[in-house]
Amino acid sequence: MGARKHKCAEGYKEARKTRYIARLNDNPTSPRKTRLMANAVRGLDVDKALGILQFSKRESAPKLRKLLLSAIANWQVKNVGKSVEDSNLYIKQICVNGGRQLKRLRTAPQGRGYRIRKRSNHVILEVASRMEENDHSSVAEINN
Repeated sequence: MGARKHKCAEGYKEARKTRYIARLNDNPTSPRKTRLMANAVRGLDVDKALGILQFSKRESAPKLRKLLLSAIANWQVKNVGKSVEDSNLYIKQICVNGGRQLKRLRTAPQGRGYRIRKRSNHVILEVASRMEENDHSSVAEINN
């Protein structure tokens, strides 16, 4: 039983070596507003996405830009000697999930109080190289 767990854990470790992820937890913006920017850059090349995020006026754009730069830095740490421009990096996956909600009361007429939910979100961003994916697909074609 222990050998199977060990083998599975080794498989996860190997898979993580080729994944380049950055996470942003408890971003104090509503998930709906952040998803608008996430949908705008999903699947784009890194250079184009950085340009869109830099010049957007939305509140979540600078935070997503910083997160994307972090994911690129994570890619560079695992790929020493390779350049970002030659690797043709793109945003493979960007996921915006709801985070915790801070519940507050706002005074209302006739002695009542209305509940306000201050929402937050968690963002997971993964970058990948189009070159590496082409290599993996060609290897899969040869094996079949």
